[in-house]
Amino acid sequence: MKVLIVGSGGREHALAWKIAQSPQLTKLYAAPGSAGIAQLAECVPLKADDLEGLAAFAHREAIDLTVVGPEAPLALGIVDRFEKEGLKIFGPSREAAQLEASKAFAKNRMNQFGIPTARHEVFTNINEAKHYVIEAEMPLVIKADGLAAGKGVVICRNAQEAVEALSSMMTQQTFGAAGSKVVIEECLEGEEFSVLAVTDGERILPLASAQDHKRAYDYDRGPNTGGMGAYSPCPQVSEERFQEIVNLVIRPMVDGLRKSGILFRGILYAGIMMTKEGPYVLEYNVRFGDPEAQAILPRLKSDLLQIMIEAAEGRLQIPALEWHDKSCLTVVLASGGYPGHYKKQIPITGLDSAQAADSACVFHAGTARDSAGKWVTDGGRILAVSGWGETLKSAYDHAYQAIEKIKAEGSFYRRDIGKRALEVYR
Repeated sequence: MKVLIVGSGGREHALAWKIAQSPQLTKLYAAPGSAGIAQLAECVPLKADDLEGLAAFAHREAIDLTVVGPEAPLALGIVDRFEKEGLKIFGPSREAAQLEASKAFAKNRMNQFGIPTARHEVFTNINEAKHYVIEAEMPLVIKADGLAAGKGVVICRNAQEAVEALSSMMTQQTFGAAGSKVVIEECLEGEEFSVLAVTDGERILPLASAQDHKRAYDYDRGPNTGGMGAYSPCPQVSEERFQEIVNLVIRPMVDGLRKSGILFRGILYAGIMMTKEGPYVLEYNVRFGDPEAQAILPRLKSDLLQIMIEAAEGRLQIPALEWHDKSCLTVVLASGGYPGHYKKQIPITGLDSAQAADSACVFHAGTARDSAGKWVTDGGRILAVSGWGETLKSAYDHAYQAIEKIKAEGSFYRRDIGKRALEVYR
């Protein structure tokens, strides 16, 4: 089979790495891909949002399946475009992708289908929003309604912080048009983790549990990022409890959308806060998480390509996913200044040494080759190192032993990924 992966980040590198293991694969392309992905696939110079160009390429090369990595092309309607032209593609339609593209849409659907989520209000008028936060009980959370690369969420401890966050989003347009509408909600407390499932619109196959680490610095300090690390599975959630949560937050959404005329096919991701009162949905995403994909996919024993084909065709037949009985932990190396301003073209050393271990893998996110063919930085999140082992502790050790070998001036990484789980669930 000939497969095209749309995207260029660490998640797409992990997808390429896993799909390349399928015995059904004959040729792998990536658009636009990256220098890292080029080690596994032929990269083509088409942007992820060039729907016309991507469809033309898929026709010309007789692509059997297109796999969409990032959320932006899904929100633009790449699946609708491909399906209209008779091209097979893995991912949800534009209408279904609103679950991620609009937090207000997602909240409305959660309320409609009885899915537990935080109390909230939606605003398009900044003065009304400011008046609300001045009177509201603190802390609270302000979210840009649209796509903001995982960074459009601000936890506010007092009214001044809330007013500043509103001004940043709605007046200064820090997140562009995504912040023209905001969702303001109560701040939930508890343990966060991620629930992902593949679905054909009716049948659901849960993936393994994972926990992401969003804040830039150790001990969950600093600004929100696209994700600084993850691990899988989560020892704080039993398999039985995990399935209960799937039935509480994934099944009602898939069934509810279908009954309302929206068929969701692809990956549905629910960000969960496990509170004292039970699990609440923080957000939905409509694709693999990044870096959750880098922590989950190394544990997957089943053929990912076969799963995607069946879901795209609306005929999931695999009775259950098979998993390696091991843990995986992923640590992200970021450029100095990320998630704010950062420099590019900084030399990277130690990649070969880090990749040499059979218990770790390096997934490239923001890297490139210079004129001499050497690795340099090319993004905020440079790469993710995934380590695996029989226990979470051994996965932790392997990941950090590998990432310590990689050097790029000014770069940093969190040193506490998975540490809280290790301390509580030894």
